[in-house]
Order: sequence, then C-alpha cells, then structure tokens
Amino acid sequence: MRRVMVLGPPGSGKSTLARRIGGKYDVPVFHLDQAFWRPGWVRTPEAAFRAEVQRIAALPGWVIDGNYIDTIAPRLAAADTVIYLDVPTWLSMFRVLRRTILSYGKVRADLPADCPERANFEFLNFVWTWNRDRRTGHLRIVEDFPGRRFVIKPGQKIDFD
Repeated sequence: MRRVMVLGPPGSGKSTLARRIGGKYDVPVFHLDQAFWRPGWVRTPEAAFRAEVQRIAALPGWVIDGNYIDTIAPRLAAADTVIYLDVPTWLSMFRVLRRTILSYGKVRADLPADCPERANFEFLNFVWTWNRDRRTGHLRIVEDFPGRRFVIKPGQKIDFD
C-alpha cells in the first residue's frame, strides 16, 4: 500500500484512518481539505486545486483523504488501494456535531491555518444528505477500481496486509 485513497461521508473517520495508514506504511498523508481551503475558509481557485491534486497524485507514495469527485481521476489512476468508510447518516451527524462542539474555534490538523471549526448549517445539511445523494456513486467508484479495495463499516476490523 503506497498510494491509498480514503473516501467516505463527513465524520466517517477518513482523516484518522489516513494518519494511521500513513504511519504504518511510512507514506505522507494529504488531507484534501487543506488543498481546497485557504485561510479564512476561502476556496482555492479550481485550477490551482486541480493542479495541487495532480501534483500530489504524481508522488511516489501517499495516503489521500477526501472525496472531491471533480478531482478523483488523477488519484484513481495512480492509487493502488481505495477505501470507503461506509458510515450511517446518524453516526456521521453525531461525529460531526461532536467534533464541532469539542473543536469549536480551534483549527483541526486536517484543515489549513486560520480555518477554525465552526457551526455551519449548510455543511450539516451536506452531512445529512450524504448517504442519500452520494453513497451509491462512491460505492460504484470503489467497485470499479481495479486495485485493492475495501468498504469498511463501523466496528469492522480490516487487515490491510
């Protein structure tokens, strides 16, 4: 496992799993939210974001956490492993709400500087509708991937070796 994509709904544990895999296999970890957002919650221009994703995907080893379907092609082309964290909506919502409360006003490790945790109702709606609107398409991406692929449900233990 040298190039691993971690996908899933918000609050599913993508960043945590990415850090664990990166540590275990000694490959750098990239959180796409750090490339997508600039300080102050300003979106990175689309061309610059695409270029950064392509740069990362061309590296010899990585774990990338984040969905951003518009930039999935270079990651899929380079990846050897795709993981989807299949978390029910209620658990995603619980984790996001807990994260928001516990980290409110603080910058998480998977976000860029000057992007403190905040209450954002648009994002909460995104979390609430994730499985209904996006899950099937993401699972299809995993199913169609020719390399190693995993769909992990809460509490399921996976041996990646």
